[in-house]
Amino acid sequence: MNEKFIKTQALYSIIDWEPFVLLGCLLAITWIFYKFFLQAASPERHQSIRAQFQALFRHFFILSVLFVAFLVLHNTTSGDLAGFARVTPYIALMTFTWGAIVFVKTCRLLVLQYLFLGSMSAGVPLLLVNIFSLLLSIILTVWGLSQVFGLNLGPLLATSAAFSIVLGLALQDTLGNLFAGLSLQIDKSYEIGDWLEVVQGIQKGVGQVKEITWRSTILVGFSDEEITIPNRVMANAQISNFSPDGHPIVRSQLFRLPYGSDVEKAKDLLERAVVEISEIRGLPAPFAYIHETTENWVGVKVIYFIDNFGGQFSIGDKVMRKGIEALRAHGIELARNVIEIQAKNARTPYGHVVE
Repeated sequence: MNEKFIKTQALYSIIDWEPFVLLGCLLAITWIFYKFFLQAASPERHQSIRAQFQALFRHFFILSVLFVAFLVLHNTTSGDLAGFARVTPYIALMTFTWGAIVFVKTCRLLVLQYLFLGSMSAGVPLLLVNIFSLLLSIILTVWGLSQVFGLNLGPLLATSAAFSIVLGLALQDTLGNLFAGLSLQIDKSYEIGDWLEVVQGIQKGVGQVKEITWRSTILVGFSDEEITIPNRVMANAQISNFSPDGHPIVRSQLFRLPYGSDVEKAKDLLERAVVEISEIRGLPAPFAYIHETTENWVGVKVIYFIDNFGGQFSIGDKVMRKGIEALRAHGIELARNVIEIQAKNARTPYGHVVE
């Protein structure tokens, strides 16, 4: 191949045993990191990481075949293979490209595993990993073009200022969402698996964080519906996070008892019944108190603490059922609404007036 289009000597100097061995060592380190530090990850995370390793090993096998083929063609002096010398630069270029792909994918997987250390159960957003992969790919592409093809991209980048301005205006919303997503990840306002309440003006959305992409944050609501909120909206919204570590969620249920009931006994029964529910925390302990009094009943509210915001409705159902069962077992029924109707100056069918 003509040196005018490609610097074969520079390309051949890059493709050597040392970079190949170092790339293999990097892949081995990534595998060892997974085996020793991510054993506590969730089954979904294990399945995802192993699938990525399988794809990475296939890429490395193809790279090995290309590398061996390049060495054979480049170092041979036999007349039988002399006719294949013309394809050597093409094989070298394919080997270099495939090596860059394996390097980027290996570094990406290593960064992904490192981020998994802080969130083994729910996972990590792909936004940070994708941006890292993009930047690393751009750096390798620019370096490869300058080394292999001898292209000087400095003047090209300098003369593309006007194009960059036009492109920036065209991608204003996309870039705004991208940088908003990055700022949210740097601030660690929320993570995948957290339950959020997002309020923006009169709009409100509640759901569990499923993914954080380039453009938006995806929530899964109580009815398994997907809620897509742009990152710019998330950055400007009021966010209530119901999943911080060490901060239980407070919930309550109200029981209305008729007048004449033993309120103190009812409070004790309700507290004992709620403690038996496994989803409710023992510390802080649940407690009951008189919440209200009306013409028809005495309201006793039970306060309890949970960890799973998404399970609050099913837990509330258990609290109500067990509370009613405990009260009825000791002869205490819930109060009923009583409507009294009084007739004044009503006339009988015979025209008599009654008070």
